[in-house]
Amino acid sequence: MNPVTPAAKPPATESGKPATTPPPSAPDTKPAVKATAPMTPEVKSLVDRMQAFYEKTGDFKAGFRQDYKYKTFRRTQTSEGVVSYKKPGLMRWEYQKPSVRTFVLAGNKIYAYDPTAQSLTVANVDTSQLSASVTFLFGQGRLADEFAISKGACKDCKGTLLVLDPLKVEPRFKQVRLEVDPASAQVLKSTVVDPDGSENTISFLDLKTNVGISADSFKMDVPDDTRVDDFTKQKKQ
Repeated sequence: MNPVTPAAKPPATESGKPATTPPPSAPDTKPAVKATAPMTPEVKSLVDRMQAFYEKTGDFKAGFRQDYKYKTFRRTQTSEGVVSYKKPGLMRWEYQKPSVRTFVLAGNKIYAYDPTAQSLTVANVDTSQLSASVTFLFGQGRLADEFAISKGACKDCKGTLLVLDPLKVEPRFKQVRLEVDPASAQVLKSTVVDPDGSENTISFLDLKTNVGISADSFKMDVPDDTRVDDFTKQKKQ
């Protein structure tokens, strides 16, 4: 991550919602930049190693558990499945519980398949607008360019908790928290805090890297009677 985005919400961008483009700023104005303290040497070292880990990762596969805490409704929806990734920019989320669904990010398109509804939705996604909180998993984007990063306190964490606060006003999320294995520098858990305070947490389980995943694994093969809603095609005038 979203994906990529991240039950109720696909993991498209890490928040579980399709990436959106921020509204344009007023003429001759620039987004406010928050004053921040520099990263500590400990945090900088871990961030650099984490970025390097994903830059050298050609593909990965892992189980995942997604816990979406709805602040307004005060409830949590939990989903489980398998996620796989292959450079450049191929990602597949196979939801297995509580319902079977598939989301595939391939280039500038995202595919959402619901076998129960017998429907496939295809939409465009501007990957250039994705936050570094997602693209660093692809070996792209520099977290330090977009976030003030600090070490957080977490007594239940298995790794080191990094707290990422956007340097500029960000309409898509308020904060990102990454739990990172200090030994391997891989992300164990990612939490995106939505503007309304809801939290989308994805835990990566038994992650394996550079296992030789085929590009064919990201092709969407659906039954012939599936309804296809393709929003990437321009309507005829």
